[in-house]
Parts: sequence; structure tokens; C-alpha cells
Amino acid sequence: MARMKEKVPLKDLNLTDRFLFDEVMEDPQTHRDVLSIIFGREIPLLTTTETEKELRVSPVLRSIRMDVISMDKEQAVYNTEMQDKRRADLAKRSRYYQALLDINLLEPGIPDYNLLNCSYIILITTFDLFGYKKYQYTFRPECQEIPGCILQDEATRIFLNTRGTNESEVSKELVEFLHYLEHTTDEEAAKSDSERLQRIHHRVCKVKLSEEVGIKYMQAWEEKYYEREEGREEGREEGRLELLQELIKKKVAKGMSVEAIAEVIEEPVESVMQIIAKMEENK
Repeated sequence: MARMKEKVPLKDLNLTDRFLFDEVMEDPQTHRDVLSIIFGREIPLLTTTETEKELRVSPVLRSIRMDVISMDKEQAVYNTEMQDKRRADLAKRSRYYQALLDINLLEPGIPDYNLLNCSYIILITTFDLFGYKKYQYTFRPECQEIPGCILQDEATRIFLNTRGTNESEVSKELVEFLHYLEHTTDEEAAKSDSERLQRIHHRVCKVKLSEEVGIKYMQAWEEKYYEREEGREEGREEGRLELLQELIKKKVAKGMSVEAIAEVIEEPVESVMQIIAKMEENK
């Protein structure tokens, strides 16, 4: 068995790690504090917060697993995602999140689309997706012919960048929170006098010290490890079969018998016969 790659201890994780992020955000007060920092106002969330919620339109279509979903007392829905790896499809991924979220918000058979909830898709990134060095990018559809004419569909997508530089354009609390995400330490938390950030840090410390969460982290890490190893083994086997097929194809073209081919490539005669039969089927 391949030697296990060393994992980062739970106590050393930053909030940019999706496992820690989801565990911390399961607490409604913490999610409320995070959203209140982002929007610069109190967000009166309902008590239920769902993490790693799977949304699917039908069994045959692709599903997505959303990090954190919650609803406020005005029925507005918030989906908050942590993204620590740059992806070329992130903008369209946010569009897909929005579409699936909307479909799951409206019950089948209801014809009035005005019943769709106000919704916010929030993606927190550790890189500048758009390249303008902003801490926050907020998108709402606007008419190209009439500047300032916003499409009132109540759907908003927000991209947060932990490495922005425009401190004067956003709140100090938001800047401190985004820095804290990448450096989730006592020292970084101590730099801020934000009560919300201090509560978030208290929650982080509680999660990191939890024996139950520690076991869950180990199990999650092991599952991912074995999934990767199984994927590598499958890839190696596929590569080996492709090489055998190519070798056998060349030997057959030279008129060699199955027995002779098996001896040359050091494979059982039965295996060679199966590969030849499969090659014949695929012609």
C-alpha cells in the first residue's frame, strides 16, 4: 500500500480550508456574524444553517454540494462558498449555483415567479478572479443601454478576494475578516477589535479543540486519500491495458499466434484472447 501523505493537523488549518469552514459555519451565530461583516449590517438569520447541502434537479443531471445555505427573517437566501483553488469555470459555476438554488426554492406547480426568494451567492476566494485588486466584486444584471437600470430579479452574486488592496473602499471589519481567513491564528484575531470577528475566532478555537470534529476530520481526510489512490490505480490499469492492446495489435498484424503473443508479452493466453476479442468488437 502506498504511504499516506501527511495531512495538516486540524489545529493548524485556516478557514480557507473547506472542512474547517463548513464546521465553523454550522453555527448559526457564526454564519450570521460572517454575513453581517460582508453586508455591513445585521443579518437576522433564522436558526437553521445547512452545510454541504446537495442540490439536484433530477437523478440524471449533475448535482452540486453547496458549502453553507441559510435564510433570514425576510426569506432572503444566502449561499456562502469557500474557494481556495483558482478555477477557470468559477464565474459560470456561480451561475449554475444560482440556477439550481432558484429551482429548489420554487415548489413544483407554482406559476408565480414573483414568489422566488431574494438570493445571494457569495464566493470567497484566496485569489483575485477579476484582476482589479478589489476585496469585493458585486454583480447584479444591468441594462447596457441605460446605465443604472438594474434588472430587479433580486439575484446577487458576490465574489470576495482575500488579497485585495482597496482598503479605503470597504469596511475595516471586512478587510480584517478576509485576512483572518488566510491566517486563522490567535495573533491575527488579536489585531482586530471587531466583536463579530472575536466571536468567529472563539467558534474556530472551539471546533479545533473538539474531539468529535477531530475524528470527523481524520475520516474525511482518509476518504479523500483512498479515493485519490483508487483513481490512480484505475488510471494505471487503464494505461497498462492500452499498452497491451497496442502490443497485441502489432503482433496480430505480423501473423503471430495467440500462444506466441502470450509468451512474448508474458501474459496468460486467456487474457490475450479476451483483449483480441474486445478489439474485434470495437472495429
